[in-house]
Amino acid sequence: MPIELEVKFVPLSASLQATAVVLAGKDGALTASGQSLDNKANQAIRHAMDAAEFKGRAKSSIELFAPPRLDVKRLIVMGTGGEMDQQDRLNIGGAIYATASARKTAAASIIADAPDVAANAVAATAADLAAGALMRSYSFKTYQTKQTDEEGNGAAKNGLATLYVHTANPDAATEAFKERAALARGVALARDLVNEPANTLGPVEFAERLKALKIPGLDVEILDEHQLADLKMGALLGVAQGSERPARVVVMQWNGAKSKRGRPVCFVGKGVTFDTGGISLKPGAGMEDMKGDMGGAACVAGLMLTLAGRKANVNAVGLVGLVENMPSGKAQRPGDIVTTMSGQTVEVINTDAEGRLVLADVLWYAQERFKPRFIVDLATLTGAIMVALGKEYAGLFSNNDKLAEELFKAGEATGEKVWRMPLAKAYDKLIDSRFADMKNIGGRHGGAITAAQFLQRYIKDTPWAHLDIAGTAMDSGKTDINQSWGSGWGVRLLDRLVADHYERPEK
Repeated sequence: MPIELEVKFVPLSASLQATAVVLAGKDGALTASGQSLDNKANQAIRHAMDAAEFKGRAKSSIELFAPPRLDVKRLIVMGTGGEMDQQDRLNIGGAIYATASARKTAAASIIADAPDVAANAVAATAADLAAGALMRSYSFKTYQTKQTDEEGNGAAKNGLATLYVHTANPDAATEAFKERAALARGVALARDLVNEPANTLGPVEFAERLKALKIPGLDVEILDEHQLADLKMGALLGVAQGSERPARVVVMQWNGAKSKRGRPVCFVGKGVTFDTGGISLKPGAGMEDMKGDMGGAACVAGLMLTLAGRKANVNAVGLVGLVENMPSGKAQRPGDIVTTMSGQTVEVINTDAEGRLVLADVLWYAQERFKPRFIVDLATLTGAIMVALGKEYAGLFSNNDKLAEELFKAGEATGEKVWRMPLAKAYDKLIDSRFADMKNIGGRHGGAITAAQFLQRYIKDTPWAHLDIAGTAMDSGKTDINQSWGSGWGVRLLDRLVADHYERPEK
């Protein structure tokens, strides 16, 4: 299992584990718990802090061995940097996990009552610290038959198995942690899917894995290639036709609102389980990373698991279009013209611009069937977005200012940041075709924009946002709460969007 850390919330008076962590705020101010320690223990801690000139800078730490009057082998003092928001607490929790697990201890304690925390936020603080540790604990070692320690000795590294969180109100913290744990499980699912090799996770296997989730209230429906043909999804099936592995579309529904008939919010993910580029073959270097070209679908799957897991008060639908893009005698060619489910035709100039073809049909189907309040699609769509934004931000394109602003604020709150890019009719001429209604690529300039302009042609009057996550879904850099190649990016962003704005009756 990718997450094996067990979290237990216990009273402040509970016995500490051999490795314990106490928090220190700005200028080294100890937690309320730390201030109430035995005088000799407190004195030893403060002496060590002074000797190390420890100022409580965020995620900085010092370590005391066998401190007096404390039945612990080591006490780690972790800085918070002062007042913390939720993302700060998650990051501190991740740093605590990293510091404690590096000591090869099976169990550790966090004294979670931090300074500068209001009384009504104590439980949330404890839950956030634990959630940060939980997300940091994720690892993907499914295919590693031999695991080595830091010295390469061939021995399995001892991991932190249990984290005891000492807090003033463990019952309240346990309750607050339930939703956060559901979110961590959703993020872990998204990471798992991106990290899996393509030989074990094709379209059929991806769909079956979602069907196997069996979460109460989460309905999972699989559309096979025959049903997709009946729906006239010619663009999606055109991408899939070069592969021996058939296409799938998975529809996930969660009806958690009081009115089950209320219009749902809708999320659509690109799920190209491996992308060779098709006949427009990609260069060989780095092609192994194209197992992650289903990062959008992975995010949607993780989000739907989260919403169902925390019993979100919302009606939501998630759809993922799953194909493999391969070259073969059956593959579509540059110059082919396909007819989409909408009836619009597309000249395929480049078979490596395949994700937008998949999304075109799934976006249309989502609107036809569900009449959603809004649609957010996610796709590892273009290298051009990385040229523009690097790997720090996802590109945001939208036809609706309100939805765009909500996504921006959710990104600021979660650290999964988005930056709005333009949509304008002036770009449309770049994807006009001589032979069809449009072509699937617009040339060298503005590649991320023309991809979004293409998708917009499959949006009716529905509020819509497109997130180009090519730079953030995989190999986006390690953080305090993620050390994995597959980041699970977008699950926390979209869960926050729903929680902040859509878990209430529709106006």
